[in-house]
Amino acid sequence: MSLPKAELHLHIEGTLEPELAFTLAARNGVELPYKDTEELRRAYLFQDLQSFLDLYYGLMAVLHTEDDFAELAEAYLARAATQGVRHAEIFFDPQAHTSRGVPIGTVIEGLARALDRSLERHGISTLLIMCFLRDESAESAMETLDAAKPHLHRITAVGLDSAEAGHPPSKFREVYEAAEALGLRKVAHAGEEGPPAYIREALDVLGVERIDHGLRCMEDPELVERLVRERVPLTLCPLSNVRLRAVDTLEEHPLARMMDAGLLCTVNSDDPAYFGGYVGDTFHAVHEALGLGEERLRELARNSFVASFLEGDEERRAGLIAEVETYDFP
Repeated sequence: MSLPKAELHLHIEGTLEPELAFTLAARNGVELPYKDTEELRRAYLFQDLQSFLDLYYGLMAVLHTEDDFAELAEAYLARAATQGVRHAEIFFDPQAHTSRGVPIGTVIEGLARALDRSLERHGISTLLIMCFLRDESAESAMETLDAAKPHLHRITAVGLDSAEAGHPPSKFREVYEAAEALGLRKVAHAGEEGPPAYIREALDVLGVERIDHGLRCMEDPELVERLVRERVPLTLCPLSNVRLRAVDTLEEHPLARMMDAGLLCTVNSDDPAYFGGYVGDTFHAVHEALGLGEERLRELARNSFVASFLEGDEERRAGLIAEVETYDFP
């Protein structure tokens, strides 16, 4: 769909398509345990979040140089532009790379090369969000934040991702306090695998401005009321939720009920190379599966710009929202 939209929940490593993975593997002398792209695509069937993460982190072995990260980001931006994306706030996982001996500066500067050209080349404004791996230690997260200090001009916010169960947001209280002191915005994954209590912790302990996923808030009516009252954005990823078994089928996804409840919902692709679709594909899928009409789709697109960190360019935000309001559906 060409409906103008922002993507606020997108892991750049999760845009690694099999073809690019094999290209980078050949370039960097990495031997993949798959004979071809089709065998690799067949591996993109997951039982749960952990089985996905095992493959996800394994394939990162092909990313070595600034050129690799720039090529990865450029491929995403080119594809996103065809699906109506006009603004993207992009997650990256430095610990997954520094643990392999790739310097954090290589990751950030490589991504930035593509992001710096994105508005001119693709009409997409971009921001970068540095995520901490919640199944790693808080000490490792703090070391990552320290290592990123020479590159803070490239980073807008910090986030929290990877395996949620057993790793409550409160584990990272001091890291988030340090990030706030550095002037960084704050988001966190919560309420995908983890319980509604994790959403409360992300808000009250980490002080986040957006909840990534937040699906399980629907189990707690008081929490829903609070999220509605405080206008806390939720960056939902319906195709991801189905592929990772958070919901059984897309037809059972609570997105429509969440919108009916007054929640500020956005729709995003998460790790699109792995989950069967980019954000325009996701809009089309929820339209088909949940019967969301044009005005509901327009609401989701409008919400995406409202929930974005475009405060530094309110003129652009207002212009993009105006495009949403006047968009003619085909």
